[in-house]
Amino acid sequence: MIDTSAQELLLAEEQARADDKSIFGFWAYIMTDCVLFASLFAVYAVLHTNTFGGPGGKQIFNLPLVLTETMALLTSSFTTGLALLASRRRQKSQVLLLLIITFILGILFLSIELTEFRHLVHEGNSWRRSGFLSSFFALVGTHGIHITSGLIWLAVLISQIITSGFSRGVMRRLAMFSLFWHFLDIVWIFIFTIVYLLGVA
Repeated sequence: MIDTSAQELLLAEEQARADDKSIFGFWAYIMTDCVLFASLFAVYAVLHTNTFGGPGGKQIFNLPLVLTETMALLTSSFTTGLALLASRRRQKSQVLLLLIITFILGILFLSIELTEFRHLVHEGNSWRRSGFLSSFFALVGTHGIHITSGLIWLAVLISQIITSGFSRGVMRRLAMFSLFWHFLDIVWIFIFTIVYLLGVA
């Protein structure tokens, strides 16, 4: 009996160390992403006035559409937080509902972004036209790629919760996903403010 308890304690300690390493590694990844986005913001700050005779933000940005996009992402961040809280109470159906809502809002955000890109390219304002547009597509597009990755991660996470419930690994991945999604939300607030609001001012 003592040996069994000792083995369980040792296993729990190993799992805790593995969790700590995973969380540390994920924080390191978030920090590298911060550096990536800081670099893209710096490039945009340098190039945003280099329109080379083409249109600037005031001419091409559709602020009401971007505001709708922003509200979708902010709401999805809120539902992600609620899902994490519900998971700690082991409310499986509520967690799944909130994560599905998060997924739908993420798809809505991405659809609006792709619609904006398609419209700009159709109007002849692609990333090849000017330094401003190149930096715009690079910054906003990189964020969009992160959103796409997050949606794939979320789809896998939903399937794991359906099949495995709230295992230790699932709870850890849900917490890391929540952190990742909130990080993308914060980055988008900077994009919305610096790129769109200042761009049409």
